[in-house]
Parts: sequence; C-alpha cells; structure tokens
Amino acid sequence: MSLIKDARNIAHKDPAAKSIIEVMLLYPGFHALIYYRISHFFYKHNHFFLARMVSQWGRGFTGIEIHPGATIGNGLFIDHGAGVVIGETAEIGNNVTIYHGVTLGGTGKDIGKRHPTIADNVLIGTGTKVLGPIHIGENSRIGANSVVLSCVPANATAIGIPASVVRINGEKVCPASEDLNQRDYPDVVHDQIKDLCARLAKLEAERRS
Repeated sequence: MSLIKDARNIAHKDPAAKSIIEVMLLYPGFHALIYYRISHFFYKHNHFFLARMVSQWGRGFTGIEIHPGATIGNGLFIDHGAGVVIGETAEIGNNVTIYHGVTLGGTGKDIGKRHPTIADNVLIGTGTKVLGPIHIGENSRIGANSVVLSCVPANATAIGIPASVVRINGEKVCPASEDLNQRDYPDVVHDQIKDLCARLAKLEAERRS
C-alpha cells in the first residue's frame, strides 16, 4: 500500500522518528498525504466539491495545503510541514523531500499547466518558493528561502532570489559554492555585486592611468 511505503520512507529519512507507528499517528506530513490521497480520488472521479472539502479538512488539521488536483508519487516526505502549499497542476515524483514553508505555486500569468513539476529524489529547502510551470530535474537540491522562477537541470543545486544554479553533477558552477548544506549556502547576488564592483574599480583605475 502506498501510504505504508510513505510512512516507512518518512521513518527512514527522519532521524527523530522512532517507529513507523509514531509516523502514522503523530506526523502531520503523513496525515496530509492521507487527506490528499482521499481528495485526489474524488478529484479524479469529478467529485470536485467533495475533493476540496476533504483537502480543506486536511489543511485545517495539518497546516499543509495540497490541492486535490496535484499529482504526487510515492515516498513524499514533508518535514514539519507548516505552511506548505502545493498547487492544482503541480506534479511531484518519487522520493521527494519538502521542508516547511515551501510553496509550489503559480505566477498568476499561466493558463492550464500553472505549477511546477518536481522530478524524483529532489530536496526543497525551508521557505523555498517554486513558481510557474517549470521543471526541477531529478536529484536536484534547492537551498532554503530560494525563489525558483526557471527550470533547474538534473543533479543540480540552486540557491538564491531568484535562484541560480551553483553546482551540476557535483561540479561548481558558482566559484563561491563549497560543500553545500541547509545552512551554509553562499550569497550568490552578493558575490555577483562584489565581482561587478571589483571590475568597475579596475576599469576606473585603467581610465585614470
């Protein structure tokens, strides 16, 4: 059963989890998946009012809002969960990890497919906003509090506002990127401004000489 697999995956990923029973009884991320699976069933069978009613019950109980029209694979781990929003046309693959405060939303300008597609094995950090019908490639990592407005390739790490790719396949794209984790991301915009200032100072020095 998919929900059992989800619970096992959460217990495996979260070092604070002591058992699958604890996950199934006490974890809001798991409860949100239960509400989602039920509401999605109604949505697929065109019972849209029932679908939204169940999803709103789930939102009130867990603090996690998942539109019943979203498509979610197996093994989604919503850690902590408060403030997570997943839009109607969002697609999430298998073994994805989402931290609290994440939005998979729209830009308000698109019609039809309006929300992101998240491939398998992606990690999305706390407070991140992924907006529009963009694609986040498999095995990618999005740094905390990033705003992602364009596609991210597979096996990449992206950070910042707007997000920039700093690693692909383990190789640095941004010179400031070192071993990245949820805490020690470089400030890409600050580094770019610093580089521009250095180049401007060099040009002014050459002009005066």
